[in-house]
Amino acid sequence: MPAPLAIDLAEAVLALHVGVILFNVFGLVVVPFGAWRGRRFVRVAWWRYLHLGALTAVAVQAVIGRACFLTLWQDALRGISGNGTPMIMGWVDRVIYWPLPFWFFAVLYLLVWCYALALLWLVPPARR
Repeated sequence: MPAPLAIDLAEAVLALHVGVILFNVFGLVVVPFGAWRGRRFVRVAWWRYLHLGALTAVAVQAVIGRACFLTLWQDALRGISGNGTPMIMGWVDRVIYWPLPFWFFAVLYLLVWCYALALLWLVPPARR
């Protein structure tokens, strides 16, 4: 694969990864706040289960000691492309990849998953 294509694909994977992170954080914040404000969209079942599913994937990967598959794809594409990391890609990497031990993330993601599961019980999806 040509290096410029690998860089473009790595940037696309990074953009997808940032989107997933924003979706997960959005749900964690908006569900309790929206329920408190009486917003109906926070009780849409498919959205809530998609959110819990995304967080489940993150937590399971961390608990079994494996990096996120999006991270692995991005790293593989970077290896193909060589050393030149575009500036914005490097900046976003520094924002979402913290230099902390892996166990820290496993505990954090498990706690976040438990919080999302509790939200599913505290703010249940609407039934048809």
